[in-house]
Formats: sequence, C-alpha cells, structure tokens
Amino acid sequence: MQHLDHDRLVFLALGESEADDGESTHLGTCALCRAEVATLQQVAGLGTETQGLADLPDPPEHVWQGIEAQVRAAEAGPLLTETRRHRVPEQADTATAEQIFGVAAESTVTRLDPSRRSRRGRGWSGWVATAVTAAAAAAVGVVGTVSVLRPDDPTPTPTPVVVASAPLAAYGATPPAAKGDARVFQDGQLHLHVANLPRVPGYYEVWLINPTTMEMFSVGTLGGGPDALLPLPPNVDLKSYSVVDVSAERYDNNTRHSGDSLLRGSLTG
Repeated sequence: MQHLDHDRLVFLALGESEADDGESTHLGTCALCRAEVATLQQVAGLGTETQGLADLPDPPEHVWQGIEAQVRAAEAGPLLTETRRHRVPEQADTATAEQIFGVAAESTVTRLDPSRRSRRGRGWSGWVATAVTAAAAAAVGVVGTVSVLRPDDPTPTPTPVVVASAPLAAYGATPPAAKGDARVFQDGQLHLHVANLPRVPGYYEVWLINPTTMEMFSVGTLGGGPDALLPLPPNVDLKSYSVVDVSAERYDNNTRHSGDSLLRGSLTG
C-alpha cells in the first residue's frame, strides 16, 4: 500500500487543507497514516496547552541546545541521520525529553488562526514540521524544568478558588453517557473535566453562550485527555455568558460554531 506523502499529512494535521475523497478513503483504511496525522496534531497542540506556563523558570541551557540541534539537522536534510549520530551529549535528542525530565507531554488538538492560514508549497510544510517539533521540545523542556528545579518542594500548591461551576450533560443526539464538569477559577481560567465524549473526525471546541441572545464566543479547544484549563477573556460577564458548550468541529477553516453541541451546562455561583 502506498502511503500519503508526509508533507501532505502535515497540511492535513494542521488544518491547512481538507482531505480529498482519495485521501479520506486512504486514511479510513490505513492505520499508519492515521497515527501519523494524530501524532502531528498532538504535537501542534502542545503550544496551546503550555500558554499558562509563561511564569515558570527558564528551561536549562541544554534543552535549547537540543532544539537548535534539531533545527539544524532538519535543515541539513540528508545529513540528518549522520548529525544525530555525532551529536555531543549535551545536545540530547528531544525525542528522549520524556526520559530526561520524567514527564509526558499531554496530547491536544488545536486549530490555527484562520487569518494566518494559506496554501503553501512543500518547502513551507517542511519548515512547519521542524518548527512544531521545536515547539514541542520547548514545551516539554519548560515542564521538565519545574520537575528538575523543584522535585521535592514541600510547599503545598494552593487550591484554586472556584467562582462559578456547572455540571455538563449530554446535549441533543449525544449519547447519555457523555458528561463533564466546568469550573471557573478566580484567576480567570476555565477548567473542564469531560468523560465518554463520542469520537469525532475533527476536534472538540469550548464555547460560552449567552442564552438570551444566543451570542457566543470560543474559549479554546479540548485535547485528547479528560481535562483542560483554558484562559477566559478579561472581565468576561459570566452572568450573561452563562452556558458552557462543548461542540464537535471539523478542520474546515470555519471559526463559527458547527451547530453540533455535545455537552452543555449553566454556570452558577
């Protein structure tokens, strides 16, 4: 079986374009290509998951050295394998970041800003793959820094203050086993815990809806795990935008709600 071109898989994973009928048929039958698309989507989503880590200590210098080595190796093209063989110990391959730091990167799927999307040539997609890999390494490095610098810190983590919460129940044709909880913390972040969501061909997006006017705005996307922590806009009016909605979305460059809501609940508190 002939697999889809790697650069094409990068475009599909990042939502740069939609799969045509032939590609959709191939992805439906080829577990290897599906797995590669899923891996690329997970890596691309790391940037979104680490938005709240800006105040953490800087990663060790050897982490950045490893990222730079990866980028240089990617630019070298055919020399990539040889470069990896002779890399000095300090420039550890980012693929071993989990072993070095003892942390695993959470998988997420995020949608690119539609205003920055465009169809580009093969050279650009190769650059994107390199940049995504570097971003993933940086994210793992930042998380790992906390583990390395404060592995035995006895200071307890303060419990976030919850200012509003909502149980999320299956909505519309969603299987009744689907459920979740939403909590708004005093620091302006929305925490979601979901379970038993049906599988969708795209991704899950979180919205706040005004039940009176039905106006809504997107808060962010859910990843592959059951929990997500999403920043809310400053001074958001939770009394007006009181409905939390989780929808199923496709990679179609359309920023509006798909109309396919999976979970909903009303904030109180």
